[in-house]
Amino acid sequence: MGLIQEFKKFAVKGNMVDIAIGVIIGAAFQKVIDVLVKQVMMPPLTMLTDGVNFENKQILLREAYTKADGSSVEAVAIGYGELISVFIDFFIISIVVFIVVKLMNSLKDKSEDEKNPEVETPKDIQLMARMNELLEEQNQLLREKRQN
Repeated sequence: MGLIQEFKKFAVKGNMVDIAIGVIIGAAFQKVIDVLVKQVMMPPLTMLTDGVNFENKQILLREAYTKADGSSVEAVAIGYGELISVFIDFFIISIVVFIVVKLMNSLKDKSEDEKNPEVETPKDIQLMARMNELLEEQNQLLREKRQN
C-alpha cells in the first residue's frame, strides 16, 4: 500500500505532468532535429567531403554470396555512417538544450533579483530577501554589542 500512496503523492505534486510535458516536447523536438541534421547539415557536409554520404558508410566484413545449393547469404557490415549522423544529432541537441537552459536560468535569475526594478519579484523571494536583511542587521547589532 505504501507504493500506491507514494505514487499518488508523486502524481499530485505535478511531477508526472512535468515529465509528460517534457517527453512530448522532446519527441516533437527530435523530429525538428532529425530534419535539421538530415536535410540541412548533412548535404553541405556531404558536399565538403566530395560526395561521401555518411548515412551509407559502412565497413564490409563479409560480402553477400550465393551458396552452391542456391541459397544466398547476406552481407555483414558495420554501419558507422549512421553513428556519425547520430553524433551530429546529439551535438546539435546538446547545444540547443544548453542554450535553452542558459536562457531560462538567466530569466529566472533576473526574476528572482529583488533589486531589479523592471521585474516584479515574487512574494517568497521578497520575504526571503527581507529575512536576510533582518538577519544581517541582527548580526551587526550582536557584533557591536560584543565589541562594547
